[in-house]
Amino acid sequence: MTAERKKDLIRALKFFLFSVSAGVVQIASFTLLNEVIFVDGGAFGYWFSYLVALILSVIWNFTFNRRFTFKSAANVPIAMLLVFAFYAVFAPLSTLLEWWLCDLNGWNEYLVLAMNMVLNFVTEFLYQRYVVFRKSLDTNAVAEKDKAKAEHASEDSEPK
Repeated sequence: MTAERKKDLIRALKFFLFSVSAGVVQIASFTLLNEVIFVDGGAFGYWFSYLVALILSVIWNFTFNRRFTFKSAANVPIAMLLVFAFYAVFAPLSTLLEWWLCDLNGWNEYLVLAMNMVLNFVTEFLYQRYVVFRKSLDTNAVAEKDKAKAEHASEDSEPK
C-alpha cells in the first residue's frame, strides 16, 4: 500500500468517526425539534427539524474534519462557501426525498433520515476530499506538528 493510499484510508476513517459524532448531533437535534418542539407540526415541523439538524451537523462535521481529517489551512470562508454549495444541492434534494418517502409513501422518518445520512456521508467525503480541500491537504499546524514528529522519529530510529 502506498503512503498516499494509506493517508487516504486514515482520512476516510477519521471522516467516518467525525461523521458518526455529527450524526449524533443530527439525530439528537432532529429528535428534540421533531418530537418535543414541533409535535404534530405536520410537514413544516418535519422539514424544519430536518434542515436545522442538518445545518448543525454540517457545522460540527466541517469544523472537525477541516482541522483533523484534512488538516487544511485553507481559507475558512472559501471552504465553507464550497461546502454551502454542496448543501445548496444536497439539502433540497434530500428534503424532497424525505418528503416523497415519508409523507407520500409512508416510510418511517427515522429510516429515511438514516438513509440520507449514509448518502450524505459518502458524497460529502468525496466532495470535501477532491473539491474543498484538494489543494490544501496537510497544510495546517496539526499537519506540520505531525510531520516534525515523524521526522524526529525517523532520526531516532536511524543507526548511529
